[in-house]
Amino acid sequence: MTAIEQAIITWIHLIAAAIWVGGSLFIGIVFSPLLKTMTNSVEERMQIMIRVGRRFNKVAVPSLIILMVTGLYSSHVLLTKPDLLVATSYGTFLIIKIILVIVLIIIYAIHVRVIRKDVEEKIMSNQMPEIEIQKLRKKIIILGEITVVLSIAILFFAALLDAGV
Repeated sequence: MTAIEQAIITWIHLIAAAIWVGGSLFIGIVFSPLLKTMTNSVEERMQIMIRVGRRFNKVAVPSLIILMVTGLYSSHVLLTKPDLLVATSYGTFLIIKIILVIVLIIIYAIHVRVIRKDVEEKIMSNQMPEIEIQKLRKKIIILGEITVVLSIAILFFAALLDAGV
């Protein structure tokens, strides 16, 4: 791969990371706390968050896919030489990063499963009791926090790989 090809792949990877991680951080650190000041109704907050989540997922899911594809493409040479994966710190950090990405995908899949389409529709049509919404909200918050922490950890390992540590 030429230097310009590697630069373009890295650039695409960074844009996708900015969308995925930046959007997740914005929702968790800015939007969610602001939402509490907009309404006291947990049901209304969940309805707004569902709309925001649907919209965010339209760019977040493709970004996550692009991250995985560009990441695998960038590391394909090392992945074809298993002895380098265990014999170098770069390989070890890459394995850790891949494991974290797999865990992230599992957590995200659980998140999507928890707030699936039928659950969203019940919330949006005011057909879910508030106590169930509260329980659901707690699960979603925990899964969201885990997703953000994993995403930040993955970025750290990406920085280690980029630095050649």
